[in-house]
Amino acid sequence: SSSSSSSSSSSSSSSSSSGSANQDISSSVIVPDPSWNCGVPDGLPPPSTGELVFNATIQLGEVHKFGKTPYGERTLFDVIGASLSGPRIQGDLLEGGIELELELSNGSMELEQIDILRTNDGVNILMRSCGFAPSGATQSRFVSLFEAPNGSAYSWLHQGSYAGVRTVNESAGTVELEVYDVSNVDLSGPSIVIQDPSGVINQPSECLKLSGARGNEVLSETVALGNSINIGESQFGSRNIIPITGGNFNGRLSGEVLFGGADYQLTSGGGGAVLDARYTLKTNDGEYILVRNCGPFGALVPLFETREDGPYAFLNENRFLSSDPGFGGGGGVGITFYELR
Repeated sequence: SSSSSSSSSSSSSSSSSSGSANQDISSSVIVPDPSWNCGVPDGLPPPSTGELVFNATIQLGEVHKFGKTPYGERTLFDVIGASLSGPRIQGDLLEGGIELELELSNGSMELEQIDILRTNDGVNILMRSCGFAPSGATQSRFVSLFEAPNGSAYSWLHQGSYAGVRTVNESAGTVELEVYDVSNVDLSGPSIVIQDPSGVINQPSECLKLSGARGNEVLSETVALGNSINIGESQFGSRNIIPITGGNFNGRLSGEVLFGGADYQLTSGGGGAVLDARYTLKTNDGEYILVRNCGPFGALVPLFETREDGPYAFLNENRFLSSDPGFGGGGGVGITFYELR
């Protein structure tokens, strides 16, 4: 793990991240590692110094521990409900979100969260969050991007800079979020710098792009879907979300598709839809496999993540191609994954 040291200048002091007890994490600017900077390479100040937008209390279902994947210790949280309250947004969370933590060997944390908000006046909003925490912190900080319908009463979310604080209480089965507009907050004050352990493989933040011929079949899925959640034209294009509610798979491995996640489809610039499906497989022998399958029709590429010393570690090589989704049993879709030849 990285060591702690401190230096001072005329305006601020900084220390590398081990989250030691003498560091005041709550009042410091946190500077993320460049590999997971969440769009704030110079750091994120305490979000509460901004203007509160809303609070959320998320009710958790099962917590899935993957074990050590190539990127770190992976945890997936099932989100079963939430309520939003605050001065600018009130409402609930819909199904189709996903919440992921990654703990590195030095104790620092990387967070990815996708939430679908429905306001009390019936407007759907996509909230995508990227976050981090130094070792020893009891809270994570995150940066959020919102997609609200253009011309709606919430299109102001496209203009500001938004950040928040996330607190997990596993014993109570809740996650508390506080989201603030930090557009006018500066980076003065002490800072804590997060440094990844040496030799770590950085988790990807973007879709994987590969081309080539399909080889042997790896597995086939039948994925059950919920009702579409349409946001419509927003700041990045037209967004349509199709929640994933279950299913099954078989082939070189077999098991079930877990409830949670969605296909977050985006159409922009007059082109066809780009798919971005995020969900989880659980094998019959109890292993978890995180899936991100994305790209345009005809060029879908899956990215897998599973336990690095588990029986399906070959999936971590990420040299696979995907069929386009087709009609499956029971109203779902069928998808087949192939080796890249």
